[in-house]
Amino acid sequence: MEGARPATAEDLPDLERLAGEAVAELTAERGGAMWARTLGRRAPYVDDLAHALADHDTLVLCGTVDGAVVGYAVTHLDDIADGGRLAVIDDLYTEPQARTVGVGEALLAAIVAWATERGAVGLDAVVLPGARETKNFFETFGLRARALVVHRDLP
Repeated sequence: MEGARPATAEDLPDLERLAGEAVAELTAERGGAMWARTLGRRAPYVDDLAHALADHDTLVLCGTVDGAVVGYAVTHLDDIADGGRLAVIDDLYTEPQARTVGVGEALLAAIVAWATERGAVGLDAVVLPGARETKNFFETFGLRARALVVHRDLP
């Protein structure tokens, strides 16, 4: 049975492994190299994730299948110019073999519930260009593009 639960310090080895997999997978995608330099999780992942676990404005979740950790998500609250708060998904990753079985959906449902309980005015996530499956996944939860970032590498 798939599900999502709050992560604890005991989950840090699994979270570190999954973060490494996520960064490696996304860095190889179109736009991924710049994503890794600007928005990607920083190594050592365990330190970064331990800091996220300790932050009361950050949610860290484990995605599970039959109790085994096969995915994770990290979401934080940002204060925005009009005084509201925006929930920002920093990480949402499942192992390839755990995709299409409901783990990502369980993680995103838990994120939506957490953000709603905290009065967030919206939910943002970054999707790399060409990541059609990821875009479609987020659209099933009502997330739509609200801005496009264009980029050019310079010598």
